Amino acid sequence: MRLFHAAHASDERLLWSRDIRFVHRLAEAVPGARVLELESGTILIAATSQLTDQVALDIARSVRDPEYGLVTVDPKLPERERYLFALSEAVQVSGLADRIGMARSMIAVQSKVLDYFFNLRAHHRVAFQPIVDLTTGDVYEYECLFRPEMPIMPQSISSIVQAAIDTERSVELDGYLVGVVLARVGQLQAAAEEAGGAPLRVAINLTPASLLDPAFEAGRLARLVRSNGLDPRQITLECTEQQSISDMPPMRRQVKALRRLGFGFAVDDAGAGYASFALIAALRPSIIKIDRDIVSGISRDDARQALVEAFVSFGRRIGARLVAEGIERRHDLRTLVGLGVEYGQGYLLGRPAGVPGRPRRLPGLGATGPIDVRGGARALLDATTAARERLGVE
Repeated sequence: MRLFHAAHASDERLLWSRDIRFVHRLAEAVPGARVLELESGTILIAATSQLTDQVALDIARSVRDPEYGLVTVDPKLPERERYLFALSEAVQVSGLADRIGMARSMIAVQSKVLDYFFNLRAHHRVAFQPIVDLTTGDVYEYECLFRPEMPIMPQSISSIVQAAIDTERSVELDGYLVGVVLARVGQLQAAAEEAGGAPLRVAINLTPASLLDPAFEAGRLARLVRSNGLDPRQITLECTEQQSISDMPPMRRQVKALRRLGFGFAVDDAGAGYASFALIAALRPSIIKIDRDIVSGISRDDARQALVEAFVSFGRRIGARLVAEGIERRHDLRTLVGLGVEYGQGYLLGRPAGVPGRPRRLPGLGATGPIDVRGGARALLDATTAARERLGVE
């Protein structure tokens, strides 16, 4: 395997294909290309400037369009690992992983993604998006959104969390994320106190697996919060939507323990995914977050309005606040307020920023006056009110 030992350029790409004729034709067209034949297919490695998407596409068309995967080699990984990782990724890109028995290689890829994420831990940052009280227009709290900085292999935090779940490393990831977020919030809180500001309330995302792990036992988590100069009453723990809850009794006990210590607890993704009425009824969260797919376009959708009405009534019964996520249109905001949703989050109200900022002041929120609803929107809200009265919903 001389391929893994010789000194090569740090800026490289790797192509994999089962069509050996295609790879050798491509090697003839790419100066300095290196070819390695494996049982599963053939690899070609060359400088990024030479092995371009267009060159690969032109040669592929000349040999009946074979299936292939072309990826960038990560120079930050150890040399032996970087090519194995790139090979695994290229096989996935080709779409042939299942056919050649390499479907499980995605787990190896995800593990390397996580390793890369942790290696760059000094570069990641936290953003704060306001959750707004729709009756006053003021901030209720800020959701802490983690922003990975991975220049060679850009990833969203959702893909990082999914990789951690699939590789059974979600507790490790959450431990790191919570530590970084609490340290940052502690710094901001100290600065706010010096300026005479109010305590900063934040929401932090966690996977269900972490909430059930001893590392996140309620008392231990409270001590970690206090060690950063914060109080548990400033923290809402938000259960993310990417992982189902299979062991409900321990989760219910954990939520009760957290609530007794002052933590808020939110269930995300209400109306979609895993967050069913049964789950919410079992956990009795302090906050129910309505999924953005329900919120977007709600002003034109009777079914979505009915679902949100049900959540509003349900939330009142169990003493939970309703937060509508992903609010981006004024018509949707007006409809949500008319349906009785108390809190909102989204680009219309405030974008994520490196420091907690003020939300946008919009007509209809707080002291700026009543909501100006005209025409069809007025008729829609009137019809909604009438329907709620007929159903006996307050």
